[in-house]
This record gives sequence, structure tokens and C-alpha cells, in this order.
Amino acid sequence: MTDFHFAGLGTLINVAGIIVGGLCGLFGGRLLTAGIQRTLQDACALAVIFLGADGALKNLDTMLLIASLIGGGLIGALVDIDGKFERLGIWLRTRSGNDGDTRFVDAFVTASLTVCVGAMAVIGAINDRLLHDPAVLIAKSALDLIIILVMTASLGKGCIFSFVSVGLFQGAITLLAGLIEPFMTEAALANLSSVGNVLIFGVGVNLLFPDKKISVANLLPALIIACLWI
Repeated sequence: MTDFHFAGLGTLINVAGIIVGGLCGLFGGRLLTAGIQRTLQDACALAVIFLGADGALKNLDTMLLIASLIGGGLIGALVDIDGKFERLGIWLRTRSGNDGDTRFVDAFVTASLTVCVGAMAVIGAINDRLLHDPAVLIAKSALDLIIILVMTASLGKGCIFSFVSVGLFQGAITLLAGLIEPFMTEAALANLSSVGNVLIFGVGVNLLFPDKKISVANLLPALIIACLWI
């Protein structure tokens, strides 16, 4: 693997996995009734909720959680990350010729947060650059393929375009790996995993109760606070 490695290989594999999963979900979803699609959405929501809850409870630090979410939420609201995500989704919807798809933006934002938030994305991108080892991102690609397949079948084609978010997010971490790596201690990664799983839990809640959204995107700076907590 290393003989053919270049920085960013893992992210490219991850992007390809999301596209393949999304296309399979798109064409498969067209064969499903609305009732089956709704059932798949509920199943996906419950899976995301309990995956997030399980990961968060393993290393739960109450003060870390409160400080990260409140501080991160304040920063995110001031920067309006949620609004920027939506504007990116609207731009992608227009550029891809999907203006008639009313679910596109919500699907894009939900899928993007699901596949970007988590320790695997961060540590995988760092390993890809510094250790020439894309193994973590290859494993993540397989997971994301399945997740996006199910999400696309239930939410629509907007989920496929989460590959843009993954490419930008993990690509940026790969480029900045030398600067980020000293902060990625074992304790920092444990904090990142704990807070990241709480955000994943929030994504699952949004899937299950679409009428009342948690602004998960605005909470993303909580991940930075969690890493710097120690």
C-alpha cells in the first residue's frame, strides 16, 4: 500500500466510497415505497443515536461536555456555521441541477455531519499524511459507504454530495497534519471521540425528529475545545 501512497489517498478512497454508496442508495431507493423509505430513515436514525450514545458514554467528562458544547455552540453561532453549510448545500443543489429537490439541502447537511464528525476522520487524515498509512480512512470508507447508501435511499440524492464535505474537511486536516499532530495526544483523542459522539447523537435525533432541528453544525467548534481541554 505504501509503495503507491500519496498524501490524500485515504480521503480520495473515502470520497469514492461515499459516491458509490450514494449511487447504490439512489437507484435502490427509487424501487422502494415511501413507507419503506421512512422505515429506513427511522432505522438509520436509531442506529446513529445509539452509536453516538455508546461512544459518548465510554469517556464521559461532564465538565468537558458542558464547556465544549456551550463554548463551541457560542463560537459556531457567531460564525454561523449552520448557515454556511446550508448555503453550500443550496449552491451544490443549483450547480447539480437539483433545484426541484426540496429535501436536497437537509439531506446534504445531515449526511455531511454524520460522515465528518468523529475521531476516525481526524486521526485517519493525520496518519494518511504523516505515517503514509490510509488504513483508518479505508475502514471509514467502508462504514461511510453503508451509511450513505441507507441515508440516500431514505433522504435523497443530497446525501451523495457529502463527499464534498468529506473531501474538504479531511483534505484540510491532511494538509495541516504537521501542525495538528502534536495536539492529538491520547487524552485529546479520547475527548474528541466523546464530544464527537455526542454530536453524532444530535444528528440521529434530527433524523428521528425532523420538525425540531438541533443546530449540530454550529456545535462543531466543540471538537476543537475538546482537543484543547487538557
